[in-house]
Amino acid sequence: MSSTELPGVRSAAELPPPVGGVRVAEGERLRSVALPGLTLTVRSRPPARTGLPPALFVHGLGGSSLNWSALMEQLEDTVDGEAVDLPGFGDSPPPADRDYSVTALARAVIRHLDAAGRGPVHLFGNSLGGAVTTRVAAVRPDLVRTLTLVSPALPELRVQRTAVPTALLAVPGAVSVVSRMFRDLTAEQRTRGVMGLCYGDPSRVTPEGFRDAVAEMERRMALPYFWEAMSRSSRGIVDAYTLGGQHGLWRQAQRVLAPTLLVYGGRDRLVSYRMARKAAAAFRGSRLLTLPEAGHVAMMEYPDVVAAAFQDLLRDDPAGREPHTGEGEG
Repeated sequence: MSSTELPGVRSAAELPPPVGGVRVAEGERLRSVALPGLTLTVRSRPPARTGLPPALFVHGLGGSSLNWSALMEQLEDTVDGEAVDLPGFGDSPPPADRDYSVTALARAVIRHLDAAGRGPVHLFGNSLGGAVTTRVAAVRPDLVRTLTLVSPALPELRVQRTAVPTALLAVPGAVSVVSRMFRDLTAEQRTRGVMGLCYGDPSRVTPEGFRDAVAEMERRMALPYFWEAMSRSSRGIVDAYTLGGQHGLWRQAQRVLAPTLLVYGGRDRLVSYRMARKAAAAFRGSRLLTLPEAGHVAMMEYPDVVAAAFQDLLRDDPAGREPHTGEGEG
């Protein structure tokens, strides 16, 4: 699985009680945004001062807006940050049409930004969220000031063996097999397995953070649409990998106009470290940050380093503060 409900590496002892079953970090707020056929939960952190530019954070497969809490805190004096729960994940219910394709998820992000009127934003994406935000930046450049991608799920010719179980979820009928495999595992065992897959060094997780992750794992597994969201989103990634022409993700990466920061972890078991150079060549004028000890969720493992790299991008590329001309939703 890709980035999931994992804790940050800082202490979580001060966190308040869950709100509606969903954990909310200190200083954060949750709100529900209703759109036709779609309801999104949005997590926000009030900026340190008024007038800061808006930012939107998009999580990966199996994850939620909580995955961005540590980075949003690091950037509270730089951007006015919001993180969205994609349809069917976090606290957002499934979309009415049950469409979990990358295109549909990108459309959900675009609709949210259009309805909120917050664009152009500094757009962040991890894993599946990286594929989604790449598509958003390609088809609606007017909505994006800068693009920051952490281990984006872009097509690979040779998928790592550790990523195969995620791909198998896309196979019709495989969900029942995978769910039976997980049925006899405790929430603690499931959580340790996901951490081992997503973190470069799972020992960085605090005991408090691990307990929070176990509680969230239990909550997510109890949702009646959990496996549907996972399997259909996995299928959406596989389908996106097979698209060619102007709709192919690598072709769309070449169309991105916004200044782009790419972040790759040397211990990533889901997105190959070797893809970093290909991505750096595809996104014009991009910056590449490689973290040899990081895994798949560098923004959770090393939020201070990722924040500093983003702040450097803003300081050195003032064009990132200006919107580009839009092309339509696509």
